[in-house]
Amino acid sequence: MESTTRESTEATSIVTAAGTSLANRLGRPKDARLLILNCDDLGFSHSANVATYSALREGLATSATLMVPCPWAREAAAMYRGEDIGVHLTLNAEYNLYRWGPITHAPSLLDGDGGFPRTITDVWEHADLDEVRRELRAQIERAIYWGFDVSHLDCHMGSLQLKAEFFDVYLDLAEEFRLPMRLSSRRTERMVGFPFRDLADERGVLSPDDLLVIPGGVGSRDVIRAALPTLSPGVTEAYFHPSVDSEELRAMAPDWAMRVDDYNLLTADDTLPKMLELVGIELIGYREIRDAMCR
Repeated sequence: MESTTRESTEATSIVTAAGTSLANRLGRPKDARLLILNCDDLGFSHSANVATYSALREGLATSATLMVPCPWAREAAAMYRGEDIGVHLTLNAEYNLYRWGPITHAPSLLDGDGGFPRTITDVWEHADLDEVRRELRAQIERAIYWGFDVSHLDCHMGSLQLKAEFFDVYLDLAEEFRLPMRLSSRRTERMVGFPFRDLADERGVLSPDDLLVIPGGVGSRDVIRAALPTLSPGVTEAYFHPSVDSEELRAMAPDWAMRVDDYNLLTADDTLPKMLELVGIELIGYREIRDAMCR
């Protein structure tokens, strides 16, 4: 969402509209450094499902988000054992050879291939907002119907945060379902063009204070290793796209190698846990934020 690889907070302690830092609301001191390691794209493929649950159960990951419209989402639901999982609200299908589309079959959310548009610009130019709202609510409701104890909301490719009228839908759903949401840091509001954090604060919707942004979207190793030594106080989210290596993954995803590297980083690389311990960072999940929001 900006050219730098890391978004820094404006002050050493981030406070909500009510004047209490998120760390304090979670029962930590205001100078605590808390980190969420989220696995995006659960349900994207069998490879992603295997990698994500491995990262949650045996690795460092603390939460994940499900792409309900993807073909392998139902398998992800069958594999679920109560992990901290939210909904990765989806309006795009970015790959040329691998397509998925709206579960509501909304006409304005389909491109010429019968799937979601490939770019967020295409979504913004052609999507009917009423159809967007119905589709995204249906994605959340389906995840709940499948048995997920939904912990939070985020959005695929940032489609809902970067344009005000789409953000309104995002925020309405977070408030309706009483779920925290992923947002970029407060200092990006001027670039985005509207005060999305103030709007969320006014509605009582919580978000991590900061977000580590990955250039190109996939491949988190360099960004997180550079950010950890100077991580700001408060709650920061870092996101990953883990997948195990497979012929199918290589055929459908040009970024397959970075997805496999994300999996290795979360499960097989001992440098990351050593860095976390060295700099005194505590790992948390989104469910803790959801519970604080509902109190």
